[in-house]
Amino acid sequence: MQLVAQGQLDMEGALTARDRVGIQDFVLLDETTETAFLSNLNKRFSKDLIYTYIGTLLVSVNPYKQLDIYNKKQMDLYMGVNFFELPPHIYALADNAYHTMLTEFNNHFILISGESGAGKTEASKKILQYYAVSCPSTTLLNTVRDKMLKSNPVLEAFGNAKTLKNDNSSRFGKYMDIQFDSQGDAVGGHILNYLLEKSRVVHQNHGERNFHIFYQLVEGGEDDLLRQLGLERDCQHYNYLTQGECAIVSSINDKNDWKTVKNALQVIDIDEINTDYLFGIVASVLHLGNVQFESDGKNHALLNNNTELHWVSNLLGVDAHSLQEGLTYRKIEAQKDQVLSPFTIDHAIYARDALAKAIYGQTFTWLVNRINESMENKARRSVCNKSQSESGEDDFITLICLFFFCQDSSRKTVIGLLDIYGFEVFYVNSFEQFCINYCNEKLQQLFIQLTLKAEQEEYEAEDIEWEPVQFFNNKIICDLVEERHRGIISLLDEECLRPGDATDLTFLERMEEKMGNHPHFVTHKLADKTTRKTLERGDFRLLHYAGEVTYCVVGFLDKNNDLLYRNIKDLMCQSKNAIVRKCFTNMDPDSRRRPETVATQFKSSLLKLTEILMAKEAWYIRCLKSNESKQPGQFDEALIRHQVKYLGLMEHLRVRRAGFAYRRKYEVFLKRYKPLCPATWPHWRGMPADGVEVLVQHLGYLPNEYKMGRTKIFIRHPRTLYATEDAYEKCKHELATRLQAKYKGYKAKGEFRKQKEAATKIETCWRGVQARKERERRAWAVKVIKKFIKGYMTRGQAKITDNSEYLAFVRQNYLNRLKENLPKTVLDKTTWMSPPAVLTETSEILRKLHYRLMVRKYVRGIAPQKKAQLQLKLVTSSIFKGKKESYPQSVAQPFVDTRISEQDINVRVLQIIRNEHIKYSVPVIKYDRNGFKPRPRQVILTQAAAYVVEEAKIKQRVLYTFLKGISVSNLTDGMIVFHITCEDPKEKGDLVMQCDHLFEFLTKLSVIANKQNTIKVVQGSIKIEIQAGKESAVDFSTGQEPMVYKAKNGHLMVVSLVL
Repeated sequence: MQLVAQGQLDMEGALTARDRVGIQDFVLLDETTETAFLSNLNKRFSKDLIYTYIGTLLVSVNPYKQLDIYNKKQMDLYMGVNFFELPPHIYALADNAYHTMLTEFNNHFILISGESGAGKTEASKKILQYYAVSCPSTTLLNTVRDKMLKSNPVLEAFGNAKTLKNDNSSRFGKYMDIQFDSQGDAVGGHILNYLLEKSRVVHQNHGERNFHIFYQLVEGGEDDLLRQLGLERDCQHYNYLTQGECAIVSSINDKNDWKTVKNALQVIDIDEINTDYLFGIVASVLHLGNVQFESDGKNHALLNNNTELHWVSNLLGVDAHSLQEGLTYRKIEAQKDQVLSPFTIDHAIYARDALAKAIYGQTFTWLVNRINESMENKARRSVCNKSQSESGEDDFITLICLFFFCQDSSRKTVIGLLDIYGFEVFYVNSFEQFCINYCNEKLQQLFIQLTLKAEQEEYEAEDIEWEPVQFFNNKIICDLVEERHRGIISLLDEECLRPGDATDLTFLERMEEKMGNHPHFVTHKLADKTTRKTLERGDFRLLHYAGEVTYCVVGFLDKNNDLLYRNIKDLMCQSKNAIVRKCFTNMDPDSRRRPETVATQFKSSLLKLTEILMAKEAWYIRCLKSNESKQPGQFDEALIRHQVKYLGLMEHLRVRRAGFAYRRKYEVFLKRYKPLCPATWPHWRGMPADGVEVLVQHLGYLPNEYKMGRTKIFIRHPRTLYATEDAYEKCKHELATRLQAKYKGYKAKGEFRKQKEAATKIETCWRGVQARKERERRAWAVKVIKKFIKGYMTRGQAKITDNSEYLAFVRQNYLNRLKENLPKTVLDKTTWMSPPAVLTETSEILRKLHYRLMVRKYVRGIAPQKKAQLQLKLVTSSIFKGKKESYPQSVAQPFVDTRISEQDINVRVLQIIRNEHIKYSVPVIKYDRNGFKPRPRQVILTQAAAYVVEEAKIKQRVLYTFLKGISVSNLTDGMIVFHITCEDPKEKGDLVMQCDHLFEFLTKLSVIANKQNTIKVVQGSIKIEIQAGKESAVDFSTGQEPMVYKAKNGHLMVVSLVL
């Protein structure tokens, strides 16, 4: 129990470490109830104090926000400081584990536990960062630390993924040994990985993602790299990335993470060639997921589209034909003959997914091994190599270096960090959750063995009598899972190996047969009527130490087998990709033995891990989730109560309090506190145990506050030791202070007793009144709530007594809300409130009525002039919208009845056309047919013709019947060309004009003459007929200034402004 001893030695500074908010060590709580525990935790969490001790165990609550407590200043503050001298912090635990290791020269490990999303991975990062800063520094050692730190983003990229509970959940178990030499220098590291969740490569639940590296490559990879790998920058293109329907997550920046991973790969000595191989493997998995199979009519799988398959073969460096054969045929060996048996589509998909999982899983193992090679202790190797090349007067120095660096490697000590999956309970729990929760059961068993049992054993060794603390020993659950021939894993392996038609359901039946009476196992068949309603026929439920978990057996056999067909293994061994070839060669493809199942491998790994941890001194960090929604500042008491229960925190606290919180060697205790007793000061001449007995009797320790063991004194309450420490600091004033405190306490107790009796009587009467009122109020509330609930439950039925009031409330509530949120305009088609089911038809009728009313109001409010204006605008739109560039600017300009009043028209002209009613007139610029000289004119539209007028003279009369067409350009100019029918060569030809009110003029003309279909918007040039048989043209272009002039080619050139 070295960690306990360290806590005792560091206790002296505890007086200066008493927080103002809550209690920093749960051992100091007045009550050891769960309520008091949670209240203290909540108090500290509300003030961002996320760390609290239980002795030397650290409790950490995830705040889901950044706190400024991990900077260099904080690290310096905790370096070399006794454990209890400063407020609780992960740096304090890391520092004390480090210094205890140096002092006692033994191995330690830090067990970080908690469910997914509680902050275990972040805690391990903080510890690594602390050691990187606090340990002695040299250039070589800095390199080792950089590699230890940079291994994290690489492992997270390839081994972490977004789950429903955590956006960066570790989907593998990681145990890292940090190696230190005798001087405390970090000289190397080693990583063990456990059960990568390979099934995530080919399948993800809704709301979850594949491993981060896939998204980082697609989103952050350079264009050239993606082109070489045959990838597109779109995650939706890949089947293995779209099943969870959440490829993009706001809390994850895949582009930045990609840059971090590429930099980290260089730091951990993975060269450019292997990096290319590595990314090629990642890309090949994505392509493999897009390989699709078709049926040949006999239900045999075919591969017709070989594009994705060729990418896979190129990236893996294997023959495409052999790969296609491996994915569609199984090679069966019969003595010396080989037969190819075609796959069905389901078998082909299984073979494809098995290959993808195998490639990724083996590559992850290769990556961990490369990281381990990178973090080897190179300091000793470099010194030893140097010693062989040096001679002469430096021989003595060389021998000393050899003594310190080239001695046996056992001189190294380690601190292990165990960051492994947390307890998981999802809506659907499969084989992966079964393995993960089994792992947590084993870790809980380890915690029981190393902490609770060891605590009791020490008291027994010291002959201390105490009442044993009752705690749940989860060995019964571990045996249920791992017991040979009877456990779940053994039964699962038997079903996987059994000949015949073994299925997931036969496995379930075997479990029901073998463990039907086990108190921690239940299925649909074995359950009572009430429990059976919560179980499907293919489910089984285990009562873990953390609570009940229901597992679906579908896929258990396939995931446990995880078989890769031999012909595919052989093909991978021939790969030109060095990583793939090495990985699959190490799998020993020539062996005829069936490989161990996944569950058996995992079980063996856990047993080895347990052996490793049992050989080391333990430190504990218990991580808690503050809430499920990952929101800062929220403290979900029910959730935390559950975690406190399954992490065994209350049992640990009760052991510390029911037993003795601190213990010390007699010699150490007497040496420090002997000035407090005249009989022991300045020297004690007898046995140390006798001196301690005299001292504690003098200090007034109560019999139940301490016990004398064989070699140690055991002190039950920390406050007893705090009082002794106070006495040590205030030796001269203790007596006066105690007398004063006693007298004041006596007076205060008497006064308090009187006040309490009076308050109790008043409270009793008042509470009685309040209780009666509360009873009446609750009875009324129960009736109302019951009626409301019944109405809600029967809301889908026809109107009956039970739901009539509820439906009336729903109708009234909806109509009231609808009244306040009615659409304001006819064009608002989206804000109509969604109705409840009972009002769907009513809502649709009301919506139609409301829009009819708004339309009616709008139509009635339009004046006749406005209506005529809108009708003209509609004609304009049908002619010019989307055709002429200046049309949008004309929409807002109102049309007028005429641009020239009759007073402005010459009297002679009026007399000439007096028989024709003038409809509209407008000023224009008319261009001569010969020379295109501009002439100001008036155009008057009557019922029958258009007149071109120059002051008192009518220059031209154009009957509407002779007007065969009107042309305008598609640009911003105002040019108009009237195309006039010329039967006589002497008649005037087409009329070319420029009008500032083009849209208004042509709209009026089209309505008066019914010529809407004759108006054409032309791109380029407009041909004009000057006289019968003589043609010219009007050309159009754009420029900085509008101009109209005769071009060198004899055409009329019109330059328009560019909008």
